[in-house]
Amino acid sequence: MPAHIKFIVSVLTLLVGAGFFYFERLYADPKVALVGAALSIGMVLAMWIFPEAGGNSRR
Repeated sequence: MPAHIKFIVSVLTLLVGAGFFYFERLYADPKVALVGAALSIGMVLAMWIFPEAGGNSRR
């Protein structure tokens, strides 16, 4: 995946995670808010750290 697309997906993921964190902490359980925030950060880190499954098949 190109870096500019990864950046856009990362920003969108963090925005959704921040919105989830805000509303969950405000109206529901703060522990669940922390889990959601940690998951969104973990997803972004995993997307940047781990390579994609390749299309290089040797036959």
